[in-house]
Amino acid sequence: MTRTTSSPYMEWAKTRSAARFNLARSGVPDQPLLALGATLDDVETSGGGGYGWAPLLDVIARRFAISPDCVVHLPGTSMANFVALAGLLGPGDDVVAETPTYELILSAARFLGATVVPFVRREETGYAVDPEDVERALTPRTRVIAVTNLHNPSSARIPDETLFRIGAIGRAAGARVLVDEVYLEALYETPMPTSHRLGPEFVVTSSLTKAYGLSGLRCGWVLAEPDIARRLWRLNDLFGAVHARPAETLALRAFSKLADLAPGFRALLETNRALFVGFLAGRDDVSCHVPPHGTVVFPKLLKTDADALCRLLRDTYETTVVPGEFFGRADHVRIGLSVETDAFREGIARLGRALDEMGKG
Repeated sequence: MTRTTSSPYMEWAKTRSAARFNLARSGVPDQPLLALGATLDDVETSGGGGYGWAPLLDVIARRFAISPDCVVHLPGTSMANFVALAGLLGPGDDVVAETPTYELILSAARFLGATVVPFVRREETGYAVDPEDVERALTPRTRVIAVTNLHNPSSARIPDETLFRIGAIGRAAGARVLVDEVYLEALYETPMPTSHRLGPEFVVTSSLTKAYGLSGLRCGWVLAEPDIARRLWRLNDLFGAVHARPAETLALRAFSKLADLAPGFRALLETNRALFVGFLAGRDDVSCHVPPHGTVVFPKLLKTDADALCRLLRDTYETTVVPGEFFGRADHVRIGLSVETDAFREGIARLGRALDEMGKG
């Protein structure tokens, strides 16, 4: 087996996603320090070290009503996913993973020498997870079942009863259930729901990136039972050793402001979602399941080649969407609902014009 050593999606995102109308964004607009009410007193450059900074671990733990012993602070969700997979997998192990899904999870598993065994989340069922599909995909070497909730790329939510059944399947197979919950934060609920509470087999990752526009803080985490959390802390010694101190202290400040930021972001997403539903109503060349929550949607192109559309949008209409090939669906694109509304309105108008142009060809 050839081991994966890069992420095609991340290379695209870093080099080709920028545009005047960037509908490839999957998180809300980036927030300045001013939005946190931060001062120089919130920025420290000394201290810290060890296995996590206690005040930050405490505030993350309180957010999910768990013990700080269950929290591993890591720089962003992608790193949290990588460290979690590295702590749960070895070469020759199998990962049962949803498709379509976030490419970087699959690439990370393959880099670690694991084999990915897919199960399908179907558009016709609203991208629901069927636990029987999960169970059929198990092998004697399965060590991890990996899902995203909210689903990346569709924003579909997995109900607790389904997650509970998946947890039981994992427990019986001796496998952990890795749930990437970074988009679940965009529900803006208090207390925040998390599958970590459903059982010790659940290992959860998330961050402040997608729902709060705080990517620059690199505040991500893993929630896991204490034995796994301790293992992941020590494993991270090989990668990051200690955190950037200013990022830790500013992240602590950020948590105190989340409740103030949430209403504006919720309103932005609701407005843009309604605009997108209106866009769909006027088209017969696109179909899409649009959940009532989340920051992204995953429309299917019924009459148009996705790669050609993406090129036309970028080259002629100054607009980007994410090609569905990065999620294993070459006839789809992912569209972010989380850009400023004026830019979103113009971006989907340009998408419509590009679709019309291709329809005439």
